[in-house]
Amino acid sequence: MIAPPPLSELTTLRLGGPPARLVDARTEDELVAIVREADAAGEPLLVLAGGSNVVVADEGFGGTVARVATRGIEQLQRSDGRVWLDVQAGEEWDPLVSVCVDGGLAGIEALSGIPGSVGATPIQNVGAYGQEVSQIIASVRAYDRQARKVTTFAASDCGFAYRHSRFKGEPGRSVVLEVTFQLALGDLSTPVGYAELARTLGVAVGDRCPLSAVHDAVLSLRRRKGMVLDPDDHDTWSAGSFFTNPILSAAEADRLPADAPRFPQPDGRVKSSAAWLIDRAGFSKGYQVPSGTGAAALSTKHTLALTNRGHATTSDLLDLAREVRAVVREEFGITLVNEPVLVGCEL
Repeated sequence: MIAPPPLSELTTLRLGGPPARLVDARTEDELVAIVREADAAGEPLLVLAGGSNVVVADEGFGGTVARVATRGIEQLQRSDGRVWLDVQAGEEWDPLVSVCVDGGLAGIEALSGIPGSVGATPIQNVGAYGQEVSQIIASVRAYDRQARKVTTFAASDCGFAYRHSRFKGEPGRSVVLEVTFQLALGDLSTPVGYAELARTLGVAVGDRCPLSAVHDAVLSLRRRKGMVLDPDDHDTWSAGSFFTNPILSAAEADRLPADAPRFPQPDGRVKSSAAWLIDRAGFSKGYQVPSGTGAAALSTKHTLALTNRGHATTSDLLDLAREVRAVVREEFGITLVNEPVLVGCEL
């Protein structure tokens, strides 16, 4: 029997030891069968696709890893000027964005350059530069491991919030099989909702721009921050933003320094910036744990990304994450929350 490869070969951080078993699922039926088999045997299961939002322990994973390799995009045009796309979970996200931009479908153009698979996007409610997938998801079809059946969730039933969903709230219960998106037909973007992107495009917040211009501007911004995968650039050997932006009560936000970013939320809470807190706590770009090996470091382009400099271990990366989190908590009384899923390890 050939031993499965280490999970470092399947994750964007390039970290993680081997699984006990690795099985490819090329169809929905194969994926559901793998999940059912593991559940019936009481075996640990990890569902993995793009590997862009996961940190795997150095020891690996003592169970079955189901690698989602399903493919398929079906387009359904409606009479109201909107197009529905039924997309299999294993499709790569960024190529889907490019297909939509080239095809005159608006709604995800600001989500260009994000690594990973389509099936992962509703779990995390992926978002960037003023767009979130919850704005254009019509439904999610998933295998419910508790009910042991395939269920379709309307967007209103998905519990979407900032980097959150019902799927994230009940980790491991649902295996996403297909996502249906509603996109607007046309050559112009949805209103630009992010100030940095608007400045780059030379327009006002709320203006619309050609889809290709938004797509190209976002890719340019992301590349400057090391957020577009490049095998030759260790700044991109990351899980993207390692910490989510904290959502604070009004009282907590009032205790921040006067110049701290504050973004009022509809429920009365206030979003701040994790990157600002990390910077202000004294962590510079490229920072390494002084007592460590230097194998893990903050990106030299963006302090919110924790990176593998080429020979790191998961332990190295977590030591760095713990130090950043501890100092931010000491300085500001805010505990940063990791965005990637931790498998077999913890902060």
